[in-house]
Amino acid sequence: MAGAQEVQDNNPRYVSRLTKDTLALVLAGGRGSRLYELTDWRAKPALYFGGKYRIIDFPLSNCINSGIRQVGVLTQYKAHSLVRHIIRGWSHFKKELGEFVEILPASQRLSDDWYQGTADALYQNIDIIRAALPKYVLVLSGDHIYKMDYGAMLVSHVESGADMTVCCLEVPVEVAAGAFGVVEVDENSRMIGFQEKPENPEPIPGQTELTLASMGNYIFSTEFLLKTLIDDAATVGSTHDFGNDIIPSILGNSHVHAFPFRDMYTGETAYWRDVGTLDSFWEANMELISTTPPLNLYDPNWPVWTYQEQQPPAKFVFDDDLRRGVALESMVSAGCIISGSQVKRSLLFTKVHVDSFCTIEGAVILPEVTIGQHVRIRNAIIDRGCRIPEGSVIGYDHDQDRENGYRVTSKGIVLVTRGMLGQPEGYA
Repeated sequence: MAGAQEVQDNNPRYVSRLTKDTLALVLAGGRGSRLYELTDWRAKPALYFGGKYRIIDFPLSNCINSGIRQVGVLTQYKAHSLVRHIIRGWSHFKKELGEFVEILPASQRLSDDWYQGTADALYQNIDIIRAALPKYVLVLSGDHIYKMDYGAMLVSHVESGADMTVCCLEVPVEVAAGAFGVVEVDENSRMIGFQEKPENPEPIPGQTELTLASMGNYIFSTEFLLKTLIDDAATVGSTHDFGNDIIPSILGNSHVHAFPFRDMYTGETAYWRDVGTLDSFWEANMELISTTPPLNLYDPNWPVWTYQEQQPPAKFVFDDDLRRGVALESMVSAGCIISGSQVKRSLLFTKVHVDSFCTIEGAVILPEVTIGQHVRIRNAIIDRGCRIPEGSVIGYDHDQDRENGYRVTSKGIVLVTRGMLGQPEGYA
């Protein structure tokens, strides 16, 4: 039997038929509580990333670039900004051509409860899955940063004859220990076990230094998925979660296949980030400003799509010795004005205005922030819409930061939000 990559390379029509027969369901209802105040007013998938995007744009762009044009986005927690973003940026597909990106909010369709778990979220939309008549259902987490061609995974699913395929990341055993759900496989990549954050992960057969960590992305043959969801809904004591309940319940009597996620160009371990903590969020954004970042946002063959307002180009003004508007080793988005200040190793989102005599270094500054004169900011995250008062100092004295009401992480990253500044909240 030909390998998945060979089938994909030699038979593009074969792959396109598979993607056309696939419904993608993106689980985007999570809060992301480890991001603290950053998700007080927005779901984690709606959080900004990379200067102009939101996290949800990455799985949605992967779907569109992979040729999957039937997509449902399941929302729940504080979804207003997420829904608004999807309507503005992702509602242009033609239903009459079999294409759509639709919002599937928690709406008590089959019970009096909201979504109780990842599997229950799909079960409560079982009528929508049936109405779409897909051969395959691709279930995706809506809160990770990565680029992936789902076509290769679909081919692997079909060629293996699996009922379910679990997308996995190859990570060093010592990295996975206590941090990831680990998939145990045999020599044919058939899944034979699953461990939730084990201290001693089972290595890949023949590769003792690596293990397979589940990414939370799955492919199901549709009829198998429907039966599994119905059985789980009737199981007393189930938490209705794929990792906790579905996978353990089907391993003994179903074919579950593990698909290793690798870079689509090099074949090596691929870029994937779970920006679920303030430190990881800051670090992943900082990676983008390096000379050769691990995530290439400039790849014309795999664009990341989003909604963005029409804004003028970024502007840098004043060229005096003590008042020069510059940005070094930074990303500066449209609508920004750097007025006689110095920005280093920072990422500025849309419509950030920096007044004169400021020093900004190692900062992730979300949209519509205004920074007054003589401000110093270092190693910080500034939430959308903040108005930083003149003369403020952030990130230089963590005791003072805490006294000012800011949040300081274990790695010394400072989070500032409107509420911490005593300013009106609610912008998301």
